[in-house]
Amino acid sequence: MPRDVPRPGSLHHGALGRAGALVLALAVLIAVVMLSISVGARSIPLDRVWALVLGNDGSRDALIVHDLRVPRTVLGLLVGAALGMAGALMQALTRNPLADPGLLGVNAGAAVAIVVALAVFDGAGVTTYVWFAFAGAAGAAVLVYRLGARGRSGATPVRLALAGTAVTAALLSVVQAVTLFDLRAFDDYRRWVVGSLAGREEAVAGQIAPFIAAGLVLGLVLPRALNAVALGDDAGRALGARVERTRVAGFAAITLLCGAATAAAGPIAFIGLAVPHMVRALTGPDQRWVLPFAVVLAPILLLSADVIGRVIDPPGEIQVGVVCAFLGGPLFIALVRGRRVPQL
Repeated sequence: MPRDVPRPGSLHHGALGRAGALVLALAVLIAVVMLSISVGARSIPLDRVWALVLGNDGSRDALIVHDLRVPRTVLGLLVGAALGMAGALMQALTRNPLADPGLLGVNAGAAVAIVVALAVFDGAGVTTYVWFAFAGAAGAAVLVYRLGARGRSGATPVRLALAGTAVTAALLSVVQAVTLFDLRAFDDYRRWVVGSLAGREEAVAGQIAPFIAAGLVLGLVLPRALNAVALGDDAGRALGARVERTRVAGFAAITLLCGAATAAAGPIAFIGLAVPHMVRALTGPDQRWVLPFAVVLAPILLLSADVIGRVIDPPGEIQVGVVCAFLGGPLFIALVRGRRVPQL
């Protein structure tokens, strides 16, 4: 058995250290959450933020905290956790270190649904088109899986990647056709496609929370099976893993997580791709540690990028999708070139 693949049911030496690191990551996440609520066009001291979170005194600062920044931060927590978990699951299931939420057609499916909703329903708000986006993402993911599962070999990682690439290309051509002929839809669509936590109504987080919670729970019951599947389908079956059931469950979790996150905030790059690599550099390839760490570290990265976007050009701001792409691309290239990214 390769040294870098943990045996299902075993516990690597240093588990106590990993648990301590996870607690430390949670503490950092709490600090970043407070910073996200504090920093903006109008900065609010952290002690004042804490007092306002505990009680609304009706002041202007309280209005900013409760009506604007807390909903935005909660959305960032949900989207970050979803993208982190989805990226880790996708890379484990496909055994492809470059897999990200866009690989299985999720982003393209959501994009098609968004432009159709904007073209058909004049003035559709976020709370309206979030459902279209989620339905489009789920439909595209199901289509990719059905195509990838055809044939005697079933839904192998390579077949899923190829099916995802083909479906994505077809769906994006539909997006281009619709936006070419409907300039109003294009104008609204470009504000969604850049990826942002700003301008989302408070109800959006509540709409996507049940789907993300279901996806997280489903993903967190898969680590042992994923550790076995990492050895290959035949070896996984020999170790008692139900490969097809694991793949279907993981695919369902990815659809719930990516569909909800993309529908609410748009296609945010880098988070789902790079966070699992960063986690494996800290924990090794054991999915029992990779998945929980990804759920914690991804919101830290996403909320930090959102805060950076607010302070670069005040009183305006740069969307978090742009900041993630700008900061994440060079960092990921540096990780790969430096060969510090552990192999799956």
